[in-house]
Amino acid sequence: MIADGPRAERPGEAEKCAATRAIIDEVDWDCEVERNFSETNLGCRLRISSGITWAFERIDKAIILEDDCLPSGSFFPYSSELLDRYESDERVMMISGNNRLFGRAESADSYYFSRYPHYWGWATWRRAWAKYDVHMTQWPEIRDRKLFDQYLPNMVGRYYWESTFQHVFDGNINTWAYQWVFSIWANSGLCAVPARNLIRNIGFHAEATNTTRHSVYSSLASLDAEELDFPLNHPATFLASSDKDRLEISLWAARSKGLLYALNRYAAMMKMLIRRARGRGQWPDPGLLVRGGW
Repeated sequence: MIADGPRAERPGEAEKCAATRAIIDEVDWDCEVERNFSETNLGCRLRISSGITWAFERIDKAIILEDDCLPSGSFFPYSSELLDRYESDERVMMISGNNRLFGRAESADSYYFSRYPHYWGWATWRRAWAKYDVHMTQWPEIRDRKLFDQYLPNMVGRYYWESTFQHVFDGNINTWAYQWVFSIWANSGLCAVPARNLIRNIGFHAEATNTTRHSVYSSLASLDAEELDFPLNHPATFLASSDKDRLEISLWAARSKGLLYALNRYAAMMKMLIRRARGRGQWPDPGLLVRGGW
């Protein structure tokens, strides 16, 4: 169990943290509970990343759920089976429980391989997390050599991710997750994604950090947790599913929200075009390039 400390400037947050931690004391089934609770507030970037690192000092594989991620019954056996199946396969760096295609891509297989990780309920191994770099030290070289273009055939997606990574590198976005995407791509890793969504995010409310009802993620609030059929049908080919990845890009590509938004998006595209050509210039807000983020 990993928990951050309360923010000193938020009245009542210390009491909420204490009440949440008390729930852990009520675990009454046969298991060993280990706790990593911070007394000070580290923030999303350092608390989650340091907590996962702490976990992998004790175990060699893990299923990871944040407090607002409610899994279906299929999530745990699916994750457990794939953790065993791909434990020694360096190509696979992550198992996701989240499918964001909204049921638009049927498949006879129980899961597919993707370049795009989702972390609302996921699993990985110590060997993969060892490649995680919260500081993204390789980013300047990868950016200047445009090495991630191979993963992003769509221009809008390419510009979005390049701008996002730069803002994370500069410390403008307080997150741990984009660095995980970066680390997977930097190591040519793949993510296993279930054919059906296995996680429902129940954290869409006014006090949420990222998932408010009016946040960029609000369209995902309608995703229900479904069940998979067992035994699992494993993919016959070991390649990223280009058709499903293209569908995901199309679902998340920005749509016009009026003339002002369209003009701002066009300006952001021009900034990225100039910046990639000259190697210098202002980085636009990633939210102007892709609706809702990834």
